[in-house]
Amino acid sequence: MISVLCIDDEQEVRQLVVEDFSEAGFVAYEASNGRESLELMISNWPDIMICDITMPEMNGSELLADIQLNYPSLAGTPFIFLTALTDKGTMLEALRSGADDYLTKPINFES
Repeated sequence: MISVLCIDDEQEVRQLVVEDFSEAGFVAYEASNGRESLELMISNWPDIMICDITMPEMNGSELLADIQLNYPSLAGTPFIFLTALTDKGTMLEALRSGADDYLTKPINFES
């Protein structure tokens, strides 16, 4: 089964994303920040990561950079930012840093 790791400090957002992917037949894991997600990745290598940018302890940009530098076997895993930051500059910076896509909140699960 395909596994998805949702990384977001907002519990409600994490639960909605995990629930939606689980209902679609994926194995879904969750972490509340980048540091927690690194610990989880060691035992549960995800097939895709969906990550907020603004989080405590280790934000999404720091997580992506750490994966690229220290976890080469994970560096090819699709990494999608899901964030409330809607300005074009932040989006371009995220994509230039290696993110595969950039989605903005709020999430519309119906479309």
